[in-house]
Amino acid sequence: MQIEKLTAEIAGDRISYFRAGAGPPLLLLHGLLGGSFCWRRNMEALSQCHTVFAVDMPGHGESDAPCHLDCSMQAQASRVSALLKHLKLEEVDVVGASWGGAIAMLLAAQNAKVRSLVLAAPVNPWSSFGAGRIRFLIGRIGSAFLRTVWPVSRPLYRTAMARMYGDARRMPAGTVEGYCSRVMRPGRVNNILNTLRSWEKDVNTLRAEIPKIKARSLLIWGTRDGAVDVRSAEALKQILPECELRLIEGAGHLPFEETPEEFNRLVLDFVER
Repeated sequence: MQIEKLTAEIAGDRISYFRAGAGPPLLLLHGLLGGSFCWRRNMEALSQCHTVFAVDMPGHGESDAPCHLDCSMQAQASRVSALLKHLKLEEVDVVGASWGGAIAMLLAAQNAKVRSLVLAAPVNPWSSFGAGRIRFLIGRIGSAFLRTVWPVSRPLYRTAMARMYGDARRMPAGTVEGYCSRVMRPGRVNNILNTLRSWEKDVNTLRAEIPKIKARSLLIWGTRDGAVDVRSAEALKQILPECELRLIEGAGHLPFEETPEEFNRLVLDFVER
């Protein structure tokens, strides 16, 4: 598999993305603290039938961003929409994970170019997991705490990553190192805080925007997800059009990494239907 590393200038912001394969376009949107790196176990399989675009959104992955940049979900959805225009993609299937799933839904609500959505445990208004932590971190004390511990947090990252898995023994070699190298980039803590400060507003906007989505949807959730409540899947399923739900038994918040073969099969079966 040949993967090209490319960049695009979108409204003055440099966006890094990776392209592989040939065929109908398939856009991959990562979760918070993630990047295109999180799709390393998916790109080869998906690129057999599709031109895959794995995006590093500004402030994440290998796309650096100034400390003042708006990193809200709404701003990122607008950038992705502009990227689709830049790439001259007329119709695209979108895979979004967690935070990226919320961005994918905002994108689909505003952009008729989105043909279908595959959402892996997307952030949504019906899951309250983590809300208390976010409120703490955006406060004065919490923000100061995060800025203080961020530079020395590398030793804690293995534990944090293990909690994202239903079975930490399935974590691939190099996972912690790969995420750390991107999360610890200069200025990243400012980008994350900017994202969190807009979180509540973004989720409220998402609640209003989801009913506008026309694209058919597939929800994929691990039954042991501790980051986004699997029970919220049913509420989403009732609102999203032509929506299907697939649960991966025993998987955690990152089924695309933890159970890539099953995840890739579900994605391809859905988008090629």
